Amino acid sequence: MLTKFETKSNRVKGISFHRKRPWIISSLHSGVIQLWDYRVGTLIDRFEEHDGPVRGLHFHKLQPLFVSGGDDYKIKVWNYKTRLCLFTLLGHLDYIRTVQFHDEYPWVVSASDDQTIRIWNWQSRVCISVLTGHNHFVMCASFHPKEDLVVSASLDQTVRVWDIGALRKKTVTPADDTLRLSQMNTDLFGGVDAVVKYILEGHERGVNWASFHPNSPLIVSGADDRQVKLWRMNDTKAWEVDTLRGHMNNISCVMFHAKQDIIVSNSEDKSIRVWDATKRTAIQTFRREHDRFWILSVHPEMNLLAAGHDSGMIVFKLERERPAFSVSGNSLYYVKDRFLRFYEFSSQKDNQVFPIRKAGAISLNQSPRTLSFSSTENAILVCSDADGGSYELYVVPRDNGGKADVVPDAKRGGGSAVFVARNRFAVLDKSSNQALVKNLKNEIIKKSSLPIATDAIFYAGTGNLLCRAEDKLVIFDLQQRLILGEIQVPSVKYIVWSSDMETVALISKHTIVITCKKLVHRCTLHETIRVKSGAWDENGVFIYATLNHIKYCLPNGDNGVIRTLDVPVYITKVSGNNINCLDRDGKNQVIAVDATEYVFKLSLLRKKYDNVLTMIRSSQLCGQAIIAYLQQKGFPEVALHFVKDERTRFNLGLESGNIQIAVASAKEIDEKDHWYRLGIEALRQGNTSIVEYAYQWTKNFERLSFLYLITGNRLKLSKMLRIAEMKNDVMGQFHNAMYLGDIPTRVAILENAGQLPLAYITALTHGLIETAERLAAELGDNVPVIPEGKVHSLLLPPTPLISGGDWPLLRVMRGIFAGRLDVAGRPGHEEEEEEEEEEASGAEWGEEDLDIVDADPVIKNGGIDAKVDVVEGNEENGGGWDLEDLDLPPDADIPVAAGNARASVFVAPTQGLPVSQIWIKKSSLAGEHAAAGNFETAMRLLNRQLGINNFAPLKQIFLELYMGSHTYIHAFTKAPVILTAINAWNESASPNVRDPPSLTFKFSQMDEKLKAAYRTTTEGRFPEALRLFLNILHIIPLVVVDSRREVDEVKELIEIAKEYVLGLKIEVKRKEIKGDVIRQQELSAFFTNCKLQKVHSRLVLTSAMITCFKGGNYATAANFARMLLENSPTENQSRKARQVLQACGDKKDAHQLNYDYRNPFVVCGATFVPIYRGQKDVSCPYCGARFIPSIQGQQCTICEIAVVGADASGLLCSPAQGKLLG
Repeated sequence: MLTKFETKSNRVKGISFHRKRPWIISSLHSGVIQLWDYRVGTLIDRFEEHDGPVRGLHFHKLQPLFVSGGDDYKIKVWNYKTRLCLFTLLGHLDYIRTVQFHDEYPWVVSASDDQTIRIWNWQSRVCISVLTGHNHFVMCASFHPKEDLVVSASLDQTVRVWDIGALRKKTVTPADDTLRLSQMNTDLFGGVDAVVKYILEGHERGVNWASFHPNSPLIVSGADDRQVKLWRMNDTKAWEVDTLRGHMNNISCVMFHAKQDIIVSNSEDKSIRVWDATKRTAIQTFRREHDRFWILSVHPEMNLLAAGHDSGMIVFKLERERPAFSVSGNSLYYVKDRFLRFYEFSSQKDNQVFPIRKAGAISLNQSPRTLSFSSTENAILVCSDADGGSYELYVVPRDNGGKADVVPDAKRGGGSAVFVARNRFAVLDKSSNQALVKNLKNEIIKKSSLPIATDAIFYAGTGNLLCRAEDKLVIFDLQQRLILGEIQVPSVKYIVWSSDMETVALISKHTIVITCKKLVHRCTLHETIRVKSGAWDENGVFIYATLNHIKYCLPNGDNGVIRTLDVPVYITKVSGNNINCLDRDGKNQVIAVDATEYVFKLSLLRKKYDNVLTMIRSSQLCGQAIIAYLQQKGFPEVALHFVKDERTRFNLGLESGNIQIAVASAKEIDEKDHWYRLGIEALRQGNTSIVEYAYQWTKNFERLSFLYLITGNRLKLSKMLRIAEMKNDVMGQFHNAMYLGDIPTRVAILENAGQLPLAYITALTHGLIETAERLAAELGDNVPVIPEGKVHSLLLPPTPLISGGDWPLLRVMRGIFAGRLDVAGRPGHEEEEEEEEEEASGAEWGEEDLDIVDADPVIKNGGIDAKVDVVEGNEENGGGWDLEDLDLPPDADIPVAAGNARASVFVAPTQGLPVSQIWIKKSSLAGEHAAAGNFETAMRLLNRQLGINNFAPLKQIFLELYMGSHTYIHAFTKAPVILTAINAWNESASPNVRDPPSLTFKFSQMDEKLKAAYRTTTEGRFPEALRLFLNILHIIPLVVVDSRREVDEVKELIEIAKEYVLGLKIEVKRKEIKGDVIRQQELSAFFTNCKLQKVHSRLVLTSAMITCFKGGNYATAANFARMLLENSPTENQSRKARQVLQACGDKKDAHQLNYDYRNPFVVCGATFVPIYRGQKDVSCPYCGARFIPSIQGQQCTICEIAVVGADASGLLCSPAQGKLLG
């Protein structure tokens, strides 16, 4: 059984497949009806109108309808599109067991516990016939697929076949008076439209199910006597053919398979049994542990079945439908109907080669699973799952006729077998996990142990194998017995190599992984539905098929849909716009597709811009997907030529810097928000004339005034002042007067606004004495007092040296698509191309327009001049201030760039990445991220690589790295400070290669820090030495080195610092303990176990010797004395050691210590107890300190930054490590 879909729910009592869509509908004992998409595994809808269990369900063959019948005695017809119950049919007097639509007529047949079968016309919504005769519950009733028959099963132990030919004739014949009278009698007394043709008796208990064969005159039934009976019928009689026994409880349902001579039954014994309808023998049994089965459904057109049980439903296939095939150049070998066939792609000739030997066992899934072909020897390996996995080796005749030479005793266990050389093939022996290399005589030549527990092998080039484990794939060289590459990947089902064997696609159930031949990952695709097959085209694009789509995958991982599929296919070869494939019936098909989309994207990816231009002009590429793709890949100017929607054109124009298109689209849209965005983009580009036009269009006078201020256009500022006066905008007048530096006007505005004190102060401050005296007279006693002794700061704008227009633009190279795309697809563009050629011929090459627009001639009829003239005219005519005239004229021209209109294609240079972002791009070194100021990613990297989670000790180091890799430049007195990143200078570096940051902490400095720490340790300043060693441990994670040799030195330094920190912490702890003599001796003994410099080891041994001698542990003290003498002690140390040895003699230890120098151990960094060899421990992922298991998950007490036992990938401190890992 190949499970395709499974649900968990209440008991499922009814199931029906949709004929065309991948839908299945199920009815539950709770009364809920569920509509599922079994292909993607999602619940589409729920229908809840029945009261009580729903036992019968059926989809209509053509209409968007299904019918249901339940324990509420109701039959309901539903429209699944509108999600509504259309009507209810009432008439049954007890539970309704089954309902079914007729394939041709508007009829529904229903079976009920009221011992009747009713046939309904669902169009007229009336019962047209009642079939009576059963004397117990009728458990099921169904129409014959082709003839005018109905079969029913009842608990009265009979199966009845009803002839409804009269009913059909009455329905399709125009009614006359006699038929009308007959209809009335039918309604009153039950009619004779349906008569019993056969009564099949033979079951010993009630019959639960009976169904017709789709093509043959056969009936199958299942009953509570645990037997499946097969019946045959002809025109005159019906008889029992055979009885199938095996079920251990009541049989719930039994049906014929739609495409094979198979009977499928299920039972309350929690099993589904498959029977051979021809041989009438059991083939296979599938069991569930806790769930009884109640209902079966067979898909009318596909090899799918569904079964409902106590806790849900399962959709399954009995056999794989994928034909085994192997592609070799222009030919295809495949298996169909137990024959090996040969297909030639170029001529489309299909020949039968020879029959494939059948498997010995009677079971399902015994058909060939894979083929492996050797073109030079014309030999083929046919692998199947028979007998737990077997292969057969055939030599194909050169003329493709007659039976092949079968190698004697060819069948072998082991499952996978593939050719690995011209005349060698490898067989997987799972029992010993070996690859057996054999010759064409089926003799073992060589045995190779495989590097992983392999469950399948695949071809990987001459002499190589791809070995698959559960979630891993390795490429293994059989000759050298080396692993050439490996990758973590979900369980791989199929392998597809490119024609040059440089790239491989690894196909799993829902995943495609593209790698190179050494299994270096390139990209991964995830699909929501099953991936079935794939092939490479000549451009290096992988074309693959899912259950309902043919899709493509580009080398960079971009993918898309080529076309949809009605039925699944298996792709064998891709040639241009043709896809060769096999369907599930083993028929070769050629599917024509439009490859334009993925070829277009591939050309963009490979920068073949000439191809892109040709395709834009000649093809019908369009759609939001292409536009979004072009935007995403940085080609908005190309996307512009696919778009007609003005809003999209506006956005693309802004993105591509094509300001002219944005202006034209903004005028068409005419919304304030778009003009505002246009102004921002134009200002960013320095195109002040467009900014001015946008502000005028939206009447944004405040921004317009400020624009004139920063461009130094005092003339238009004066006109803006007059406009503010006409609008009676006091603040506008004041701002414009302030921008102009017009003090008398500012005083007059303040005076007119009633702000006499402010007017007085302004006049007096700026030296307007006469005006100030006049205002003082008006103020009288309220004259404000100006503080004495303070220097006045006058609010005057700087006088502009020149009145600037558009900002000077950079000289930008014309884009690859510029100009050539402007005329593509426009009527009359041939003449424009000729004009362009004439213009180019008279100009000097390389001199291109700078796209600098002169503000005055650009604004035509829409500038400030026009507005003021209109206002002045109205003033002279006495018409008052008609402010409506300030609107832009409807025919105002859009500003255009000076010179050639095609200069609009010149785009402003895009903003580059800051240096700090360049540092961290593709960098996994935490030090570089910290130097760039990206502390968060630096902390994430340290956590992932070293398990560090306490960053408080590293805070100052992070800040020093950031400050040390940046400098601050003062450009001008009043300009803001410029933050500049400092790169590390390398004399031999290429100018195109990114330079790393200049880091404050270098590995060369660690040597000085280590010497200082050694010195303080020698001097006995243990707290200070501890601080220095910890500082080394805290700096190392952020150090970056160049070579692998330095990486090894960094790791060695970590080990040294760890040992010293452990030892010093032990010694500090010992000195803190005053009263516990035994613990003091233990700690001094543990200190001797640390790996220190010889000078320090001698000091530690001396200290431990003296401590144990004074504590009465003479044997231990003597041991330390001997160790000291072996370490080249000084004269003083040697004398003390000999004295201790002499004094101790053969004395024993006075106290039992938790210390055994004979048994190797390490010291726990948290509890300071020994962990002897063989005992379990955990370690710090950074410093490597060891701890007892109970410390797991706590902070390391040695380095004080990492978590003990955390998963970590390891120290990464050099770009060289990344290259090796990559």
